[in-house]
Amino acid sequence: MQSATYQQRRGQIETYFDRTAADAWAKLTSDAPVGGIRATVRAGRDRMRAILLDYLPADLAGKRILDAGCGTGLLAVEAARRGAEVIAVDLSPSLISLANERMPADLGTGSIDFRVGDMLDTSFGMFDHVVAMDSLIHYAARDALQVLAALAPRTRGSMLFTFAPRTPGLTVMHAVGRLFPRGNRAPSIEPVSAGSLRDLIARHGDLHAFQAGRSARVDSGFYISQAMELVRR
Repeated sequence: MQSATYQQRRGQIETYFDRTAADAWAKLTSDAPVGGIRATVRAGRDRMRAILLDYLPADLAGKRILDAGCGTGLLAVEAARRGAEVIAVDLSPSLISLANERMPADLGTGSIDFRVGDMLDTSFGMFDHVVAMDSLIHYAARDALQVLAALAPRTRGSMLFTFAPRTPGLTVMHAVGRLFPRGNRAPSIEPVSAGSLRDLIARHGDLHAFQAGRSARVDSGFYISQAMELVRR
């Protein structure tokens, strides 16, 4: 059972990415030219995706991957090309529709099943690895950890996720974001320091089988995010 704050924020995220920002995200995740600010975001997301993929085994043949909050499917495609069976889920029907349209005809021995829904849907079964790129950054740390704790019993290998690191630059971007009309704002992100997050993970009873591993930060203009790896003890 997820908290009321998780459910409320989940609804805000679904509305924003499926309606308010669907066209912007379609362009951002394409090869179309974008302006300066969005170019830094695109470059940062490309770098973060490469980091998360680097944390996964080079050979994913026979492995099941959950791409939790897959957006338009860029990470899912790369994982499938390594041989993985990918379940790629997102709250936004618009983004999933676009992901299906863009899916390459040839994924080699891998496969992708794009789904509209919740990353915590137990019907998806067991996974060897879970990846949540920028899909937990809008949740309070306690809610994000509850998501990871819910996925932990169904994850045989690692869980990779990103969070918004507490930095001066991110504080400035928060202030700038408040200048936009409320209807155009993305759901606010929830910064947390890496040290605090590691402590919370270590003390979380439902994550006792996992420990924090590698971590890397990407700081690209208006994109600031940090990857963290949770591995089985």
